Amino acid sequence: MGAGARHPGPRPLPPVAAEVDAALADIDAGLDWLLALTPLGTDALWEEFVASGHARVSSLRYAEPVFDLSAMRRRLLDLPVERIESPLLAGVLGEKQRELDRMIELVRLRGTRGFVSASIDLFGGVEPGLLELAHAILDGVGDSEPLEADIGVDAVVAAVEDEVAWYCERAPDFSLDIVVDADIGSLMMVSHGRLYLDAQLRLPRARLQPLVQHEVGTHVVTRHNGLRQPLRQLAVGLAHYDPLQEGLGVLAEYLAGYLPGERLRVLAGRVVAADMAIRDSGIPAIFACLHQEHGFSTEDAFDVAVRARRGGGLTKDAVYLRGLRDLLDHLRGGGTFEALFAGKFALTHLVVLEQLVEAGWVLPPALLPRYATADGFTRALEQCRTIGVEALHHTRPSPHAFQEPPA
Repeated sequence: MGAGARHPGPRPLPPVAAEVDAALADIDAGLDWLLALTPLGTDALWEEFVASGHARVSSLRYAEPVFDLSAMRRRLLDLPVERIESPLLAGVLGEKQRELDRMIELVRLRGTRGFVSASIDLFGGVEPGLLELAHAILDGVGDSEPLEADIGVDAVVAAVEDEVAWYCERAPDFSLDIVVDADIGSLMMVSHGRLYLDAQLRLPRARLQPLVQHEVGTHVVTRHNGLRQPLRQLAVGLAHYDPLQEGLGVLAEYLAGYLPGERLRVLAGRVVAADMAIRDSGIPAIFACLHQEHGFSTEDAFDVAVRARRGGGLTKDAVYLRGLRDLLDHLRGGGTFEALFAGKFALTHLVVLEQLVEAGWVLPPALLPRYATADGFTRALEQCRTIGVEALHHTRPSPHAFQEPPA
């Protein structure tokens, strides 16, 4: 299913399947659950936490959802999934319907005791093997050479605009909205075709392109490719697509030339924090574990702790390390790379996707990420087929041809 592979031409979905596919995509677009679980006023929370000697923090606050959860759920469950003409499509679309139902429930349970169970149902918990890997990284991986955080949001916007222009030369309909926001709870994130940037972000120049390749080269490119598929779900994501998306995003940082040890440690710390949140540890306890036991900076420890406690205990942050581990296992076993950019899906969907390709309902990716054109990419990818997660980091930046060397 790689770019350039032989395949039948696109074939429209049968009528009922097309109706359900379009409705699911529309419901997904209206259900911005991640923003609904993004805490407000994190800067003020940090100041309060520091003033208390890292002992207390107020309850997290959220904006009210702009969508009607009950009406959305009724519309979702009324879809005629049982009348879809193809058992193959019925399986894929029915799985997505069930996932969206769980997402609606997740937002509904925000701030209640039932939230953690809903999160585990949707994203999984923290299995012993993943927790063991996280501790191995925290114990065995050190920080990379220190670099000054010498660029801000204006430089990031300029780099993203350059990236979009590069893709537009190859696909004129490629597009991305950029939103600079002072309160998004993350340095940068992509949600429903928009890139949100923290207005106060500062980062080392050497991290600029790796993060752009994570957000644009993974999340935006797979959405662009998915929008060109007969099966529209590949743009918004088949069920359980998050681990592969985030695994690809982190791998992009490595392949773009600089994944520092501390970035890998943050992913491991998120797993530990998610496990503690499941066990109802609060922000101060999670912070203390990360800062005092594992040597995280106060800012990183607080950020990871707040993320873990979103909604009451959001386990999504564990999917970054899980997705990276599973992706490297896939590559080590000789698995495909290019086909992973055809849209947003899980590794477990690869067999189903091949069947959908044979039926003409899925096409190879129209675009591949920019970092795949850089000098040394093939060699770096082959290296990723031979190493474990603990070795996937750089001591110092290793820029590729398309990115500017560190100042």
